[in-house]
Amino acid sequence: MRINFLSNLQPTLGMKTSAPASEQSTVTAPLRKSSPPSRLQRQVTIEADPDSLDSVISNPHSYPITIVPNRPASFYGYPTNGGKTFNRQASSRSRNFRPGSMRKVRRRAVFKNGDCNVMQKNLMRRHLRFMQDLYTTLVDSQWRWTLLVFALSFILSWLFFALLWWLIIYTHGDLEEMHLPDNQAESGWTPCVSAIHGFTSCFLFSIETQHTIGYGVRTTSEECPEAIFMMCFQSIFGVMTSAFMGGIVFAKMTRAKQRAQTLLFSKYAVICQRDGGLSLMFRVGDMRKSHIIGAAVRAQLIRTRTTKEGEVMSQHFTELEIGADECGSDLFFIWPMIIEHKIDENSPFYNMSATDILQDKFELVVILEGTVESTGQSTQARSSYLNTEILWGHRFDPVVLYNKDLQAYEIDYARFNETTQVDTPLCSAREMNEIYKIQEGFRTPETTFTARQLSVNHSEN
Repeated sequence: MRINFLSNLQPTLGMKTSAPASEQSTVTAPLRKSSPPSRLQRQVTIEADPDSLDSVISNPHSYPITIVPNRPASFYGYPTNGGKTFNRQASSRSRNFRPGSMRKVRRRAVFKNGDCNVMQKNLMRRHLRFMQDLYTTLVDSQWRWTLLVFALSFILSWLFFALLWWLIIYTHGDLEEMHLPDNQAESGWTPCVSAIHGFTSCFLFSIETQHTIGYGVRTTSEECPEAIFMMCFQSIFGVMTSAFMGGIVFAKMTRAKQRAQTLLFSKYAVICQRDGGLSLMFRVGDMRKSHIIGAAVRAQLIRTRTTKEGEVMSQHFTELEIGADECGSDLFFIWPMIIEHKIDENSPFYNMSATDILQDKFELVVILEGTVESTGQSTQARSSYLNTEILWGHRFDPVVLYNKDLQAYEIDYARFNETTQVDTPLCSAREMNEIYKIQEGFRTPETTFTARQLSVNHSEN
């Protein structure tokens, strides 16, 4: 009986026998002597080399669970790639594409630095309209284009008026051999402009006239009225060009967009409990000592909305009610402040839990506006928060501390973006309010009296 049992297990476990490879033996395992051999006897074929895959497949009576050792890729028909190991191709399916496991991230409309991610195309007569408002176009353009236009405006004007001066002098005959400055004393010739030898001299005289340099060598005479008119016209043109280009450079250097670079927004927004309810908060700060006068903060939510008629509005704006402490949206902006949005019945986040915010697709745009104290110009700083940049169950660390040594309040901007994790329910604000209402219902005097009466009645019974 032991021999028959081992014979059944040998093809399964890959145990080699001592029989030669060419011999095969058949072992008959009688279970009962009185039973007929056709029903109660089982024939099992034992091969000398059970590692052969063909022998296992061709043996229908082998044990159904087979342990197959590791084999090279060529054994299964895969190409060896010149001796290289077989590399499995990366599957096109990923865990991130499973339903419910992928975060929906909205494309930004406003970058972190305040620039808007908006491109324009198919504008009719775009270049003509921009050239009509050349001042604003140059102020809004990049510095390299502004400086290029600034330099070309002077160089081209010098060359243009130099050409006009050369034509006036050439038509008058001042460039003839006997009328040149070296021969004017002998010929007695009176030129339109003295000390002119050619086009180079005309170019130098154009620069001196336009910028009123006046080196005292080249001067205009009374011989040519057209030269006198040209000198007056170029002087006026030079003053206007200097004023126009200087104004563009000054406006570009002092525009309010540069002041907005020193206004800070926290890297993340947080959601936690404050005064019994959920609140969404972010922090704003100012790096300069010159304050922003009349600072005001706004927040708008951009998300997709479907109307009752089935219209899909992919860029729908919703104004959020925000404030700092009990001062509303108007700030006395002397140190970093935490701006709060209470998630109540009027909030678009009222029915959103922590999971909903993580899987939803929206963008929160925040705007800080005010007047620069030093220049008196209005400025606006912008930033945005995606759903993945909102930390649920976090609270901002304090950054304003009183320094007794300096006798002043000290702001630690190294902790401007630091947060602390706090216990916060993961449910939505609506569900949390319903739970609080149920708890308050159990704590009312009527409910307390009824429970006490029931306990007394139960004890009496």
